Amino acid sequence: MTQLRGKSALVTGGNSGIGRAAAIALAELGAHVVVTGRDEVRGSQVVETIRSAGGRADFLASDLSDRASVRSLASRTRNLVGDVDILVNNAGIYPFGPTDQATEEDFDSVFALNVKAPFFLVAEFAPEMAKRGSGAIINLSTMVAEFGAAGMALYGASKAALVLLTKSWAAEYGPHGVRVNAVSPGPTRTEGTAVMGEDLDNLAATAPAGRPGSAEEIAEAITFLATDRSSFVHGAVLPVDGGRVAV
Repeated sequence: MTQLRGKSALVTGGNSGIGRAAAIALAELGAHVVVTGRDEVRGSQVVETIRSAGGRADFLASDLSDRASVRSLASRTRNLVGDVDILVNNAGIYPFGPTDQATEEDFDSVFALNVKAPFFLVAEFAPEMAKRGSGAIINLSTMVAEFGAAGMALYGASKAALVLLTKSWAAEYGPHGVRVNAVSPGPTRTEGTAVMGEDLDNLAATAPAGRPGSAEEIAEAITFLATDRSSFVHGAVLPVDGGRVAV
């Protein structure tokens, strides 16, 4: 398939899980994908998977810990692929636990990666997309950004901020041809959620689908929002949560 031939995409947190699945799916549609993350070994494995299937991909290491690291990633990405047409803000951390057990360091690290990094990546790339009159930005939220859940206050709050940013950016850049949307996954089976064990299945059992989703199922929603199939979609938060939104 060639829906994204000639396009370039940057996928943060593309080393594993949803990011990895999204990077592979975008490459299958013809995009030149830049995968970024902290783990060079896993990142290189994703790139090799894409290249072995005939796609185009490169890996750039970045921890996205502050604005300087964001600027560095943006510069290195431009040097590799030129203009960035698709930005997938997937990198994130999701610590669970009681509010009174969270440290100030926990708070700062969650908001640095889940909110600050996407904010400044959009600041880097959205104005350039607007000048060209086209572009797609997809942010990864979560179902717990929409309702209160014990033990998920810090994570949910950071993603709720990203939901509001998604809508604000849609209003800001949409008139210039840049579509900004979000995907809101439900319980999803990835390397990162493996530590949840049976809790993941129990959480998923409360939704109509009755099971956790796969990273590939979330990636389907990301590719939809990255292509012209969603040309009239701006500022949306697309639930991919097995129907949790319905109950």
